Amino acid sequence: MPDPHATAAASKTDLLALKNAEALLGGGQVRIDAQHKKGKLTARERLDLLLDEGSFEEIGKFVMHRAKDFGLDKEYYLGDGVVTGYGTVNGRLVYVFSQDFTVFGGSLSETHAEKIVKIMDLAMKNGAPVIGLNDSGGARIQEGVVSLGGYADIFYKNTLASGVVPQLSAIMGPCAGGAVYSPAITDFILMVENTSYMFVTGPNVVKTVTHEEVTSEELGGASTHSTKSGVTHFSCANEVACIQHLKRLLSYMPQNCEETAPAQPYEAQGDESRPALNALIPENANQPYDIREVIEGIIDTDSFLEVHQNFAENIVVGFARLAGRSIGIVGNQPAILAGVLDINASTKAARFVRFCDAFNIPLLVLEDVPGFLPGTDQEWRGIITNGAKLLYAFCEATVPRITVITRKAYGGAYDVMNSKHIGADLNYAWPTAEIAVMGAKGAAEIIFKREIAAADDPAAKLQEKVDEYQSKFATPYRAAHRGFVDEVILPSQTRQKLIKAFKMLENKVDTMPRKKHGNIPL
Repeated sequence: MPDPHATAAASKTDLLALKNAEALLGGGQVRIDAQHKKGKLTARERLDLLLDEGSFEEIGKFVMHRAKDFGLDKEYYLGDGVVTGYGTVNGRLVYVFSQDFTVFGGSLSETHAEKIVKIMDLAMKNGAPVIGLNDSGGARIQEGVVSLGGYADIFYKNTLASGVVPQLSAIMGPCAGGAVYSPAITDFILMVENTSYMFVTGPNVVKTVTHEEVTSEELGGASTHSTKSGVTHFSCANEVACIQHLKRLLSYMPQNCEETAPAQPYEAQGDESRPALNALIPENANQPYDIREVIEGIIDTDSFLEVHQNFAENIVVGFARLAGRSIGIVGNQPAILAGVLDINASTKAARFVRFCDAFNIPLLVLEDVPGFLPGTDQEWRGIITNGAKLLYAFCEATVPRITVITRKAYGGAYDVMNSKHIGADLNYAWPTAEIAVMGAKGAAEIIFKREIAAADDPAAKLQEKVDEYQSKFATPYRAAHRGFVDEVILPSQTRQKLIKAFKMLENKVDTMPRKKHGNIPL
């Protein structure tokens, strides 16, 4: 006769296996197939790609929604449209949530939100990054205000976690309405071309209100947000590329605000000089060059990860490694708009600087800036306030900060780009540096206006005064005499100088005055 206790135990084991299998299916095989037909992976497939093999530990696998209205009492799915838990990426602990579009279109419910909030709480308590893989139709309409409350709970946790642990958002499908504000608060957003989009109001509402005809892709696709709005930091060709990019991005940052980013093994070379840099700056000061060539000539080989590559291209920001250590780089781009600072460039760089400062990533500034972009468009849209954001970000930063002036450093932009006066630790200049209130021609026209007008040959007199001004002020030496530049160096020496300088600054401690928080000019 069979043992009834053994039979009961077996049936319970079978039930657990059944429920595990049910949870793994999400919304069912038909919906999984539909997801694949759209060129999209499932929530669990994405986690398999992201996390180290066998490292994922799921939390809340059997959670189900609690709503009863509008037919929800007849449809239940284990997990309720989001897979949450923890695992490792390259051996480092991360907390993850991956929305499951096969369950009610990935819509957010009360319990869906509770699962996300739970892992965010764990991330803050244990000091590890949060990674969100977003693929959701928005709030679950059948739940009404309860689902809206769930969004607000997540926004609140995003804000509390900001600056405590890195938060990364990958948009793998739709992200609309209130759903967009959680990624917007996080540190970096990655999008997938042609299969993901973000917008507050969709094409149908836009058409009703403004009579504009626009597709989802045009309104809020990866290309739009990586070039026009700057909402997304990285645009990726497909989901696999997106997840690989996310993993690389994570490697440049620490686990939390109390730690430093992991260093890569590095063997010091006998000669760290880079002679090619000596020939990089054109003789004609108005001729452009690519600041990325300067970056590549300074950093460890192939270590540059550019952020916001296709947005505000007149400034270049990104992560790199110098002698194996993670650094953040901000560089004016003379190849675009002569490297001027405008609204978009200022806000792009300011946000990057603040991220680096929050997570103990040293900053390198490469300066070649003729000033702020003039014009009614910029003034009316607030270049003053927006330019001040970058100024504020540098002034507030307490991480090691080094500036290298490669060529132009004019006017207020000289001050803003991490000058000695706003707290930079070390400021170097190349012999080609021109540090002045403005360009020589403009300065000569103002200072010697009457003398030029009275001359027999005004053009010749103007050129004479331009040459005079240039020899006196358009050099790095007046600034060096004052101590505003610590050393004038050959371009070829830059890498070795920076390696030593950042090593010297690695134990830097700087504190801001006691306050609740500053009032950044938003």
